[in-house]
Amino acid sequence: MPKKLAFWQGNMAIAQGGIAAGCRFFGGYPITPSSEIAEVMAEELPKLNGRFIQMEDEIAGIAATIGASIAGYKAMTATSGPGFSLKQENLGLAYMAEIPIVAIDVMRGGPSTGLPTRVSQQDVMQARWGTHGDHGTIAYAPSSVQECYELTIEAFNMAERFRQPVLVMSDEVIGHMREKVVIPEPGSFPIIDRKKPKVSPEEFIPYLADPEDDVPPMASFGDGYRWHVTGLTHNDWGFPTNEPAEIGKKHLRLVRKIDRFRDDIVKYDLEQAEDAEILVVSYGCVARSAVRAVREARAKGIKVGHFRPITLWPFPDKELIRVAGMAKKVIVPELNCGQMVSEVRIALGAKAEIIPSNLVNGEILRPHEILATIEEVA
Repeated sequence: MPKKLAFWQGNMAIAQGGIAAGCRFFGGYPITPSSEIAEVMAEELPKLNGRFIQMEDEIAGIAATIGASIAGYKAMTATSGPGFSLKQENLGLAYMAEIPIVAIDVMRGGPSTGLPTRVSQQDVMQARWGTHGDHGTIAYAPSSVQECYELTIEAFNMAERFRQPVLVMSDEVIGHMREKVVIPEPGSFPIIDRKKPKVSPEEFIPYLADPEDDVPPMASFGDGYRWHVTGLTHNDWGFPTNEPAEIGKKHLRLVRKIDRFRDDIVKYDLEQAEDAEILVVSYGCVARSAVRAVREARAKGIKVGHFRPITLWPFPDKELIRVAGMAKKVIVPELNCGQMVSEVRIALGAKAEIIPSNLVNGEILRPHEILATIEEVA
């Protein structure tokens, strides 16, 4: 059977990936450069007995998404920089209440209103630390339209598996470019659904986690199970607590349920890194330019390779340490003033010279610019 192909924009692929993963609710608010995700969802979800709702603002958009998930829907919202800032408080609620949702951030320039139609990678640290408090974070950065589709499916799987928000950190270039997408047959890729209670409503303890994965089964409102949803630190029954033992138990589990399965979550990609004496580390749209620069540098006899974090969080530090074993110099090009480079420094320490290469003018770093940096340090 011939493969099914599409010629999609990145934002379209994200929407279609969500639908393929089982998303049947979208709550959001239009914002450049992510609005096409909402537009596709508005058109497609009603055909599948799903629900699309445009709310009055970004805060309400994620609130509706959380509510839909509590009611049993796989649910998604999408935004860009300023909207991502507005969503942070309710992201914290979803982390604390353990509500699975997927949030898409198609990054643009900031701070504040910034550059609505231009690219950046300035939300990397906000993805990890944007909401207050401690929790595990899962955030993916696609570098192609194909990955927009596939990583959105993966984001839903991880959200459902770990009962928490999962982020897809796209960017304006990836969101608006068009490429061929190979659409897999339904059933040919894994789909994960949240665990349901195996006990009767009378025996149900809403936040009693299974010891094998630190994740409690989740009942949907309307299923006959009763549970209390709150952003306050709560006990296994879901009610607010001031007991130190219960507080510590809850917070540590929110972090541990991701840390325990870090190796299942982390994704990365390599290009000619096996014998690299110079390593380029980049992600998102910049990785496309970096891979081209690496190939051109190799053609000139320079031993350079590329390491691409696909999961920004958890950051693939162990994998980077292993890959960078021979590297004397590590170049980190990114469209911000130096956010992911700090994680590279933490991982590699004094094992290599770390060289940031930053651009914050709304343009993408081009292959010849990265190649010039490679040649300069070679």
